Amino acid sequence: QVELAESGGGLVQTGGSLRLSCAASGRTFSRYKMAWFRQAPGKEREFVAAISRYGSTTDYADSVKGRFTISRDNAKNTVYLQMNSLKPEDTAVYYCAADQDSGGIVAVSTTAYDYWGQGTQVTVSS
Repeated sequence: QVELAESGGGLVQTGGSLRLSCAASGRTFSRYKMAWFRQAPGKEREFVAAISRYGSTTDYADSVKGRFTISRDNAKNTVYLQMNSLKPEDTAVYYCAADQDSGGIVAVSTTAYDYWGQGTQVTVSS
């Protein structure tokens, strides 16, 4: 089992940047594929980015490609989401999630992920 805690959210102007962090408990962080999702008010939770267990594979939603970068540091049990060129439509609660499946494919569906953090609010003002 793993516990996840996000940080780094806040209020930023359009065009600005934020870096989200997700710290994981336990000694087996590298066993998990990790992802970021987000949920805006009144909308379903949606996939943002995912990364394989050792970082060799990443995937992004089309809406964030070229602006967001997911990375991980297994020595620090942490996954990051660097968000640049932020837009008002990026406003949401951002969640990190862990997938304990041993396969190589990174999943984009919420149902594939076994553990979730509590979320961190990102607000982009216009």
